[in-house]
Amino acid sequence: MSTGRLTIDLDAVVANWRALDGMTTCKTAAVVKANGYGLGSANVAKALFKAGVRQFFVAVAEEAIAIREELGPKPEISVFSGHMKGDTDLIRNLGLTPMLNSVEQLTHHLETLPGHPFGVQLDTGMNRLGMEMQEWAAIAELALAQKPRLVMSHLACADEPDHPMNPYQLDQFRKMTDGITVPRSLAATGGILLGPEYHFDLTRPGIGLYGGLPFDQATPAVELDLPIIQIRDVAEGEVVGYANAWQAQRPSRIATVSGGYADGIARILSDKATFYDGDTPCPVVGRVSMDLITVDITDLPHAPNKLNLIGPNQSVDDLAQAAKTIGYEILTQLGDRYTRKTFGK
Repeated sequence: MSTGRLTIDLDAVVANWRALDGMTTCKTAAVVKANGYGLGSANVAKALFKAGVRQFFVAVAEEAIAIREELGPKPEISVFSGHMKGDTDLIRNLGLTPMLNSVEQLTHHLETLPGHPFGVQLDTGMNRLGMEMQEWAAIAELALAQKPRLVMSHLACADEPDHPMNPYQLDQFRKMTDGITVPRSLAATGGILLGPEYHFDLTRPGIGLYGGLPFDQATPAVELDLPIIQIRDVAEGEVVGYANAWQAQRPSRIATVSGGYADGIARILSDKATFYDGDTPCPVVGRVSMDLITVDITDLPHAPNKLNLIGPNQSVDDLAQAAKTIGYEILTQLGDRYTRKTFGK
């Protein structure tokens, strides 16, 4: 088999949800957008539903199709992007709860789907999605009279516990919502870790479910192994890969593994990433190409048939650091060509 093997541990996802839920005294939902952060939204949602999750969040209405087909009508599925034009039939037919982000969305929703459930998203300083304070003040009475399911906002800097933006947004959220009887939500994974004052009535963890920071106590949920297609001996002074980007400084053994930037292994990892054979590190040499990566295995006493990129010796966030990005991007870029083995709930 010449495709990489992505192993997905749903028991770990469930354990992470339970751990985060145990930090609160409120309800805990689950964010399964971006195909469950790359792990497969239908399988992730099914496992979490069995564990007790009854509310899921997706980014756009289309992402809810697979979850509704898998779980049926029981769970609530909320849509961060709200009610966009063209979404009306999906929202109606799938029974979705759009988180309305503007006066225009509220008006459109009430006109096209009167009586249909909705939530409201407020902007408390991130300037990305949601109604600002003046907008909310102008329509809050109308919106609250329709009994929304949830009023929420989103923290910009929750992964930095001491950042002054966190208490600022908390204060803004309270100013905009204190006194309402509708359930409130402010915290995703980072917000849960900030403490009880950020939890309100519902938390909605995302990255922490999948083993990523800022939840540093999370159980890893994925492993990635890439098969070796060919091993060759390279003499001192010979070059490897596109643009002759690496030159051997000693007689070397070079393994060509199946995988590349088409599989979510970013080109920036050229000469920076490390694979592992057991506990032995094996550095990437030369450029990461679309389908192939060359790895120096000179120091191995044997010829392996695969190498590990994400696993016991290198987490998603370790790899992200090497790529100068974040674990979210590594997970959500995992390619369609991998052979996926999913086990657990």
